[in-house]
Amino acid sequence: MAEQLIISISGLRGVVGENLTASVACEYGRAFGAFLKNRHPGRESRLSVCVGRDTRPSGQMLQSALTEGLCAGGINVTDLGVVTTPGVGIMAQELRCNGGAVVTASHNPAKYNGIKLLLDNSMAPPPDAAGQIKKSFLEEDFHVVDSSMPGGLTRDDRTDIVHIAKVVALIDTDAVAARKFRVALDSVNGAGGRVTKKLLAGLGCEVCAINDEPTGVFAHTPEPTAENVTVLCDVVRNAKADIGFAQDPDADRLAIVDESGKYIGEEYTLALAAKYAFSKGTGEAATNLSTSRMIDEIAARAGGKVIRTPVGEANVAAAMLGHDCIIGGEGNGGVIDLRVSPIRDSLVGIVLVLQLLAETGKTVSQLIDEIPRYRMIKDKFSADSAASQRILDMAKKVFAGAEVDVRDGCRFDFEDGWLHLRASNTEPVMRVIAEARDEGAARGYVNQVLSLRKAIPD
Repeated sequence: MAEQLIISISGLRGVVGENLTASVACEYGRAFGAFLKNRHPGRESRLSVCVGRDTRPSGQMLQSALTEGLCAGGINVTDLGVVTTPGVGIMAQELRCNGGAVVTASHNPAKYNGIKLLLDNSMAPPPDAAGQIKKSFLEEDFHVVDSSMPGGLTRDDRTDIVHIAKVVALIDTDAVAARKFRVALDSVNGAGGRVTKKLLAGLGCEVCAINDEPTGVFAHTPEPTAENVTVLCDVVRNAKADIGFAQDPDADRLAIVDESGKYIGEEYTLALAAKYAFSKGTGEAATNLSTSRMIDEIAARAGGKVIRTPVGEANVAAAMLGHDCIIGGEGNGGVIDLRVSPIRDSLVGIVLVLQLLAETGKTVSQLIDEIPRYRMIKDKFSADSAASQRILDMAKKVFAGAEVDVRDGCRFDFEDGWLHLRASNTEPVMRVIAEARDEGAARGYVNQVLSLRKAIPD
């Protein structure tokens, strides 16, 4: 059965040639252009959008079609070329654009591609705005300007320079350079390789890069999980590197390998970045309901606290802006520092972790040993919206003694850990995440939920 085109708060995603075609991208561009014009009524000067893409072979086709749709609606477009998702967000503000768009399917397999939309503040449209764009697209509620009024197309190749300058301003570059770190890097043939190698070289690092050619032919499944970065672990060991970094194709997520070649995971990316941020003073951090408690303990030690939000980068960024947070992000390896942009950024994670290593003189494994250890288990199962709601209702009774947060499914907090149940926004499944100090306890919470699912007929 053909998959459905997915249109969500952050944009559109589909299977190239099946439900995502050039005509779809063009009409989505027209819908975004119509939304921007409605957002800025009566404006005399031309509206503008900057557009970039990751390295997927379908990206150029879809970017051209998206650009055609925007220009047909009278929107000026700046082509950034192959750049990271955070790079597009940074350039949207640098160029004072009214919006941004990234042709990317992030960590999804190669057959997928998508279009992520950004507003002039570099954040994804809020739910009401995303709904307006979706409605305009589905109902073809947009118009084409006449032949004398189409938008223009220009090119800007400065994204890497601007991005690196903003990121290195966060740290003491001399202190990092003095350590002469040996860094292994796996950019999965995506958009992150070029800019990250420039960044690391500028910080005096010796870089052992693999899968750094921007071919879009992914050397392994692109999500930076343990089973997908085993070659990077080998490179760290063989090269005697100080650390290994794994990015996803659009470089908004980062996973870390320690100096022994052990994959420590995406959850530790935000934890280490928070450890550095809170070493400089107290304050607040923001993260979603599915992220490890490690950040709560790190913040508490510094006299700070953590703001929890529903899952989604835009939700975390909004909380960070509202509370003037010193750090934020998600447990999928996404780190946000508002001094750079309100977008998850693997380059931000890289420099903050390198600065932490430089200042403490410790190894990655030594820093990890200082962070309270938890065990996290993630699972998912098939469930439509009706089944998901029944499971949530039953779970509230089973875990009646827990503290419950219902802003995004249900998160149950226990003394020894927590459990988060939520229906996926992109597929008919329910996601289950449990964390506890003891792996058996975490597994027990997950098993109880799986038992609930078995009690519901398909």
